[in-house]
Amino acid sequence: MRGAVMVAVVAAIGNLLQGWDNATIAGAVLYVKKEFKLESEPTIEGLIVAMSLIGATCITTCSGAISDWIGRRPLLIMSSVLYFLSGLVMIWSPNVYVLLLGRLLDGFGVGLAVTLVPVYISETAPAETRGLLNTLPQFTGSTGMFLSYCMVFGMSLMTIPNWRLMLGVLSILSLVYFALIVLFLPESPRWLVSKGRISEAEKVLQRLRGREDVAAEMALLVEGLGVGGETSIEEYIIRPANSNGNIEDPEISSDKDRIKLLGVDPSLSRVAKPVTEHSTLSTVDPVVTLFENVHETLPENESLRSVLLPTAKAPSWNNIFEPGVEHALIVGVGIQILQQFSGINGVLYYTPQILDQAGVGFLISNIGISSSSASLLISGVTTLLMLPSIAVGMRLMDIAGRRSLLLTTIPILIVSLIVLVIGTVVEMGNIANAALSTISVTLYFCIFVMGFGPIPNILCAEIFPTRVRGTCIAVCALTFWICNIIVTYSLPILLRSVGLAGVFSMYAVVCVVSWVFVFVKVPETKGMPLEVIMDFFTVGCGTC
Repeated sequence: MRGAVMVAVVAAIGNLLQGWDNATIAGAVLYVKKEFKLESEPTIEGLIVAMSLIGATCITTCSGAISDWIGRRPLLIMSSVLYFLSGLVMIWSPNVYVLLLGRLLDGFGVGLAVTLVPVYISETAPAETRGLLNTLPQFTGSTGMFLSYCMVFGMSLMTIPNWRLMLGVLSILSLVYFALIVLFLPESPRWLVSKGRISEAEKVLQRLRGREDVAAEMALLVEGLGVGGETSIEEYIIRPANSNGNIEDPEISSDKDRIKLLGVDPSLSRVAKPVTEHSTLSTVDPVVTLFENVHETLPENESLRSVLLPTAKAPSWNNIFEPGVEHALIVGVGIQILQQFSGINGVLYYTPQILDQAGVGFLISNIGISSSSASLLISGVTTLLMLPSIAVGMRLMDIAGRRSLLLTTIPILIVSLIVLVIGTVVEMGNIANAALSTISVTLYFCIFVMGFGPIPNILCAEIFPTRVRGTCIAVCALTFWICNIIVTYSLPILLRSVGLAGVFSMYAVVCVVSWVFVFVKVPETKGMPLEVIMDFFTVGCGTC
């Protein structure tokens, strides 16, 4: 268990760097536009912020398929390298075009981290704490934002704030991330099993669970290789391998012969079914028995101990259109669209401007700091308040469950948005209006990060079968980034056209639609092995 927690914490540092970057650019752009005289070039100013999103969107189109091909760990390492290179380019930046290049590289790193960290944590965490550990990216992301706002606020008090230094600190943090990945993160055991590297997967799983006996979980991992439908014991064949890992044994003419060599009855078969409170895996399970026989019978030769392979074909794009996978993909894409159009990332990017329009500047006008510093201070405090809320969400994720938490927190989001609209429309005096707006925005943030913030990524990392998980996650992540770009670009336009009240009224309507979608389509996944969750979608049970 301690091993799973450690690797989850290390992997989630990738999201800390994303949060750091989001907050840093929000503060740095105030000084970038002054140096490069972009006050009259709002398009370029917006592109500096959005270039990271564009980079993330581009890299996401291929990251899933590549991670299914070469593994999760190599792409996490690549993410840290891209973060490092982007920091170096941004700290140099002699002109706005080089800065845009640095932001593009940064987006590549962000895209890999956001796509793969939830997948990696889901594939390494035990079922009973998977929700808690997969909330870590949300917690570390907000922590990174808070720390960055502190740094940017401190620098904003200088006579000449150095925006290059603000952006360049990312390189130092990325070096730490790189070292931790190389030293402490193993490859995902589920990915190893999907490639037939059973012995390696077993060793990694023993390290993650802190015990020697992992036969039951290994059997479930092997059984979960199918995309859907029945999984017969005859699909798992024992292959004496040559130097290339292929079978060359003329005396073994069929899959049944290979299984019989191990003394296992090839007629045994089992269809995966959900684990209920009355049913658990045990050593009498035929699949578990098979794995234990394989484990005990194969010799110590590494090439022979790593040959428990499915006869199924390699994954292809056609797999995502199979009934169970397609149903899961509709849920994953739908929840990502609704999350983004509830407005959270747009609000985060433009928090200083929103709070200023809400009149928060009036509340702190007597502190004696500039308006830029004041907005950064408020943003930092708001982010700090999110952390205990995320901690509460982490605690409840594996107790109340994902679905229950969404159905409980989304109505609070709706109420906070309605109160914000009322506080903006109804004139109650400068102090009262500003205070009510600040409380409403803060409540929106805090409740969002408890449920609707982390849960879509957690669900997307749980509901797809192993051999197409990377590809399906990439589709969901691509949806996330496209919607993110739309919301980010549309928010300033909407603020000018319909005002703060109109914008948050729209977000409230989206939250209502989101609640209905969750109630109808999203199953509860707490405490279930990843290989079992897929059954909900295979049998068409969307609200179990």
